Amino acid sequence: MGIKWRHRALPVVPVALALLAATGCESTPDARPKPTAAPSTSAARVCAKPAAGPAKAPAGAVTVDPAVVGDLAAKTKSSPPKTTFWLRPGKHRLDPDRYAQVIPKEGNRYLGAPGAVLDGRKTNQYAFGGSARNVTIRYLTVQRFVAPHDEGVVNHDSADGWVIEHATIQYNSAAGLMAGARQQVRASCLRDNGQYGMNAYKAGDSIRGLVVEGNEIVGNNTGDWERRREGCGCTGGIKFWAVDGADVRGNWVHDNRGTGLWADTNNNDFRIENNVIEANDGAALIYETSYNAVIRNNKIRKNNWVEGRREAARGDNFPFATVYLSESGGEPRIKARTDKVEVYRNVLENNWSGITLWENADRFCNSPANTSSGDCTLLVRDSDRCAQPAIAKPPLYADCRWKTQRVDIHDNRFVLDKSVVKCTVKCDRMAVLSNYGTYPDWSPYKGERVAEAITRKQHNRWYDNVYLGPWKFVAHDPSRVLGFGQWQGKTYQQDAGSTLAPRAGG
Repeated sequence: MGIKWRHRALPVVPVALALLAATGCESTPDARPKPTAAPSTSAARVCAKPAAGPAKAPAGAVTVDPAVVGDLAAKTKSSPPKTTFWLRPGKHRLDPDRYAQVIPKEGNRYLGAPGAVLDGRKTNQYAFGGSARNVTIRYLTVQRFVAPHDEGVVNHDSADGWVIEHATIQYNSAAGLMAGARQQVRASCLRDNGQYGMNAYKAGDSIRGLVVEGNEIVGNNTGDWERRREGCGCTGGIKFWAVDGADVRGNWVHDNRGTGLWADTNNNDFRIENNVIEANDGAALIYETSYNAVIRNNKIRKNNWVEGRREAARGDNFPFATVYLSESGGEPRIKARTDKVEVYRNVLENNWSGITLWENADRFCNSPANTSSGDCTLLVRDSDRCAQPAIAKPPLYADCRWKTQRVDIHDNRFVLDKSVVKCTVKCDRMAVLSNYGTYPDWSPYKGERVAEAITRKQHNRWYDNVYLGPWKFVAHDPSRVLGFGQWQGKTYQQDAGSTLAPRAGG
């Protein structure tokens, strides 16, 4: 499990008004944008106007009666695979036992009539579970289930091939959805769930071929888990773990408490495109200890106001960014649709800072500082191999690290008006950096080795971007804050072909 900002442990200190003034913050540390009533550009507006299901039972469908407690689970059990179930209008209930979930059979289809709701009554833990493949859930509202932390309500056991369309999954504890291979989540409302809208995790396996398209993902992490377990890395509108091949497109991801979209630990081959990501308390997007991604044509605005401001108020000089690439980059040896991380044709407007490329010098396979639950890279599956003396020489010296490398950031538009963000300092950073390696004592990455590599040797490039506003640039380590001329100059040679212009209010 990841910790969001890995540059160092952050002390918990009271935030005083004097410290807020010193950091240039003009409101409380938890000030956030007003909830967004409509996307700023075209995106999925699903929650306010959900699509209606069939008003009559389709031919051959089994009708489920909301007046009969447990009718859905009982009829699922007594019917053969590939049965279609039509849930009448009304509030459907399971038996009053926490494990009384529906266990679909392969190929089952569940269709909700207009007004059909499956309600867990804060009693049942799960709505749909089991290992059956190719289950479809459409036009159904699923709410008020109480799954345990890190678990999910729909597709609890991460079965493969599920399709969730035109569904509303809301007001549940933990995650509204889990995910299996080839899962499709389309045109659905994932709203106000306690931990995640979806937790794309499958125990002991990677998830191949995930599609998340045209959904509204809003208000999740109502349990505020990062405060309850500081540094747990266990929240987000959606969290992805070990997903190999994902298309995340056309979603409206907004007003989540914490990160909007977070890919953490050995994800690969993502396309994140044509989304509107706005007004999330934390970063819009974190891509962490993962590989090979295309991030393009997204509208990203007013993110990270709460978390970025809070860390600035603590006096931290780390460039807390709205797009955060942490130990992630392109790797040609791992099959994907690209062998880079490409970030292009996005518009980032009035976020707390811009894009940070980060690599923790002390984080590698078999290091006590590796917080990814003991996982190793996709190039070295066995962490025990990453030990002295072999780790000090090729190939393990390179392959035991998740590396921020082969990142191209180009043709983006970065807009910052500090009067909108309500800050004067530390919300204006673009960065590529590492820490000074110190730990453990047998590490081959001590000193400035990693900082030099990520800054100058690992083919990380900004170019052909447009900057409007008072942007600053951080290179090598947090202390090196540069102007645009220094950033473009001989030492760092970044942002060739890019332009920077002041902006009123900046």
